[in-house]
Amino acid sequence: MIENLDLGMVNWARAQFALTAMYHWLFVPLTLGISWIIAFFHTIYVRTGSEEWKRLTKFWMKLFGINFAIGVATGIIMEFEFGTNWSNYSWMVGDIFGAPLAIEGIVAFFLEATFFAVMFFGWNRVSKGFHLFATWMVAAGSNLSAVWILVANAWMQYPVGQAFNPDTARFEMQNFFEVAFSPYAVNKFTHATSSSMMLGAFFVISISSWYLLRGRHVLMAKRSIVVAACLGLVASIFTIFNGDESAYEIAQVQPMKLAAFEGLYEGQTNAGLVAFGVINRDKKVYDTQPAFHGFNIHIPGLLSLMANRSFNSFVPGMKDLVYGNAEHDVLGAVQKMELGRKAVASLDAYRQAKKAGDAAAAEVQLAAFDEHKEFLGYGYLNKPEEAVPPVALSFNAFHVMVFLGTLFPLIFIGYLYFSYKGTLERKKWLLGLGTITYILGMIASQAGWIVAEVGRQPWSIQGLLPVTIARTNLTSGTVQTTFFLFLVLFTLLLIAEISIMVKQINIGPEEN
Repeated sequence: MIENLDLGMVNWARAQFALTAMYHWLFVPLTLGISWIIAFFHTIYVRTGSEEWKRLTKFWMKLFGINFAIGVATGIIMEFEFGTNWSNYSWMVGDIFGAPLAIEGIVAFFLEATFFAVMFFGWNRVSKGFHLFATWMVAAGSNLSAVWILVANAWMQYPVGQAFNPDTARFEMQNFFEVAFSPYAVNKFTHATSSSMMLGAFFVISISSWYLLRGRHVLMAKRSIVVAACLGLVASIFTIFNGDESAYEIAQVQPMKLAAFEGLYEGQTNAGLVAFGVINRDKKVYDTQPAFHGFNIHIPGLLSLMANRSFNSFVPGMKDLVYGNAEHDVLGAVQKMELGRKAVASLDAYRQAKKAGDAAAAEVQLAAFDEHKEFLGYGYLNKPEEAVPPVALSFNAFHVMVFLGTLFPLIFIGYLYFSYKGTLERKKWLLGLGTITYILGMIASQAGWIVAEVGRQPWSIQGLLPVTIARTNLTSGTVQTTFFLFLVLFTLLLIAEISIMVKQINIGPEEN
């Protein structure tokens, strides 16, 4: 049980970190995705020697540089927030969480920074081969940075390769490779980077479509579209298949998240996937209200197939995961809280016995703690219903992401088809849609992070550390003040990026 908890502070700290992460994620996927596309543009220039491809490469490189600079600023602030708002978290898991972040800073960031200057200022100063190599290294460094950030995030969702030290009250790393190469980490990285490639392709297509609608830089726009659409199509198809694998991993290690983003309150065999439905925001896990308002469409058996690779399998609902389901061997939050409180009590008794020098009693209590330690986090929940994340937000974000993700390959196919036919310039409806595809891609990308982060609440470390324990002991007013300061700062940075981008786009590529 948690006494004297300032829930206002916890919620404001959550809001501040969400604000920082979402602003940061406005810049990161574009950096990850367009860096590869620029590397392909640069490769084509080196292979062909065409000045048009050189001009095209330099133009997209400028836009990449603008976005990269703003993204670094927001990322630095986000890392500092682990210490300012989540100091207990930093203390308890810093041994594990800090390692990937340190590798990201020492290896990936320096690799990226080293070749960044060569890529931008190496024209006619270094050989074409080395200059091209630098461009590919910037792309590799950008994505290597993402690897370690996503490894750290995946560990929060699926904490493996660690052990809790009862003497220091810290989680300590036992197996680095288990942390770095867990299935959850691999899927998270591949899904994030492939969707970022898709977003980078949409960025190129949006601007190029705008040029074609105005009859400007036509050759550059057509060439940019063909390369971006090819890469985007491959990335979009891979993202769909990888998303299915990610959903399977979620079903195995975060079943509550899966139930929340499908609005599944009652567990079902041969469970259907929601194709359309309006979620009931007032529905609670303990009441009898319907989960959806009025009409909804389910695809029979598809959720069971996605979750367990079997149509006839049982998928637990939120009610099962809160109150338990003995028939299907589902241990609910009610039962886990009982075991978790035993773990907390045994831990307290162990530390008291150690303090008193009673080695025999300490050994008994440590054995009792080890028996229930996997449920430690549940011992700090006040009621079992706290284990349910915000359902409506998770459901809506997931279905927006899935709908748009299904639409995106069709857009890429449309661009490639009409480019091949030589009629793209006449398809004003497609070019008009193309000018907003980057916005649609960003909506899908943001929705994906909402699913990942909101869906795992109330945990900072899944099943082990609730956010209420991970917090810093600050007042609500302090966090509110910094929240609004960051809101103003990030908004100004975003306005600055957009204005600089628009100005550069209006100027266009350098003319010969």
